[in-house]
Amino acid sequence: MSAFKDYFSRQAGAYADFRPTYPDQLFAWLAGLTPGAADAWDCATGNGQAAAGLAPHVERVIATDASGPQLAHANHVPNVYYMRMRAEAAAFASGSMDVVTVAQALHWFDIRQFFAEVRRVLRRGGVVAAWCYSLVRITPPIDRVIDRYYFETLRDAWAPERRLVDAGYRGVDFPFSEVDAPDMSIVASWTRDHVIGYLRTWSATRVLQEREGRDPVLEVEQEIAPLWPDAHASLDIRWPLACRVGRVTA
Repeated sequence: MSAFKDYFSRQAGAYADFRPTYPDQLFAWLAGLTPGAADAWDCATGNGQAAAGLAPHVERVIATDASGPQLAHANHVPNVYYMRMRAEAAAFASGSMDVVTVAQALHWFDIRQFFAEVRRVLRRGGVVAAWCYSLVRITPPIDRVIDRYYFETLRDAWAPERRLVDAGYRGVDFPFSEVDAPDMSIVASWTRDHVIGYLRTWSATRVLQEREGRDPVLEVEQEIAPLWPDAHASLDIRWPLACRVGRVTA
């Protein structure tokens, strides 16, 4: 089993404050695939962003993460139960889950081992959904600044696994009966300060900061400031979602 690559424990508080939540449309659509679902496993839950969205549609969500600091900053929802656990070694009985979700984290796993666990814990007909989002879209001039930061400044700081996100998980071998997901996006209304805080949660930002002993986001903030003069004014922003969804049919 591969070692746990912990890129997020150090900024767990910022992750809770600045990462986006997922659209209700996504969870309502998943609920339509699994009517009457009782038990769901949200794997690599982080601070529970996906677990909280899933909770209204099932009786229980078991939300797991290998990072203790991430779980310490988790959302508290009555029917969500948090456990510290590796994705590839679930402490669940076989055939005990109706739904498995993994949001913005599949690329960090030993994917083959994780999918073997998913197949083991899901009941027949159960659904697995893995999704990711890549670059935030705000306005074309601001997008160009963020794209330059992502592709040029951070080019050598991203982990190789990040390429799977850039590809929308399309290159991942997905051993389930696949279901086509509708086009969906995360949509939020954020201030400039919130966007800057979000950029600081990127794993590559932390890697570059530790490597060079500076905050690389300061340069981005200076470039964006004249394009977004009021730091407290909100703009509508979006992240297109890429989803891989499937059923266990045998």
